[in-house]
Amino acid sequence: MSKRSPIDEIASCTCLRLRKATRRVTQIYDQMLAPAGLTVAQFSLLARLWPEESLSIGELAEALVTDPTTLTRNLKPLIERGLLQAVNDAEDRRRRMIALTDAGRAIIPVAYPLWRKAQEQLAELLGARDIASLNSALDRSLERLARND
Repeated sequence: MSKRSPIDEIASCTCLRLRKATRRVTQIYDQMLAPAGLTVAQFSLLARLWPEESLSIGELAEALVTDPTTLTRNLKPLIERGLLQAVNDAEDRRRRMIALTDAGRAIIPVAYPLWRKAQEQLAELLGARDIASLNSALDRSLERLARND
């Protein structure tokens, strides 16, 4: 009976599998969103701000399950393109608030149909039953992992 080697064990790592799957899925969305000049990460950031007047960097980072440093790095190109603006909070000048600009609001209706096409393509590739199962498992996993914070 042969023992599993460390490389076999590492190859079956859940984190590595998720990262590989995420890269493949991201490629599909990024390719579909390219005509709007957005990546899926940028689109999700803009879409999260769509219903809000503004959010602090901390609030936005929490909503997107990322750290403020990474979020700040991801905000920079969107601010430079004029899709977002960062302003000091009127009540607490130390706190930075992020808001969509008019250009940012205008790009969402352009990008949204492209995002929907990516959703449809992914559902077609994985199959309706598997995509529903995957989404359900991810939702349960995210809820359980959030309890670990």
